[in-house]
Amino acid sequence: MADEGNVISDLNLGNGEDTAPAAGIISQYVKDLSVENPNAPQSFSWQDEPQIEVQFNIGARQIDGEVHEVELKIMCASKGPQGTAFAVELAYAALVGMRNLEEGQAHAFLYAEAPRILFPFARRVVADAVRDAGFAPLMLEPIDFNGLYIQQIQAQQQADAAQGEPVGHA
Repeated sequence: MADEGNVISDLNLGNGEDTAPAAGIISQYVKDLSVENPNAPQSFSWQDEPQIEVQFNIGARQIDGEVHEVELKIMCASKGPQGTAFAVELAYAALVGMRNLEEGQAHAFLYAEAPRILFPFARRVVADAVRDAGFAPLMLEPIDFNGLYIQQIQAQQQADAAQGEPVGHA
């Protein structure tokens, strides 16, 4: 016996067409992983404080219609006076499905929200790779992808305005 107003009856599944905006992760995967331990076993006994370098990049491309691939690339290395202890390069990707989103919303999902969702999984892959190379796991600090996205959009708008191009036009 179904109650009125429950989740199933509120979905209006009988209308045949779903036109509501939707976006989500279909699947995620390691696309490429490289781990280098170039100075082992000597690097295990180095006493100097290493410099940890971390870089990341986000890319997105349309696969087919409503499906896109978002790729989060993370490069990190531990370097000291004696040389490089380890270097890890990871391309962690996801297939993203989007339907009925405005262009601005779709762009924000691909370049801010999807990387935010992927980051904890990519972070674990990096930590495990560094641990498996013989070092203490590297726990990357959380990244504010939404804040960085807004900064990038504002910087682009300022650059466009400085060139005399109307703001909001690509």
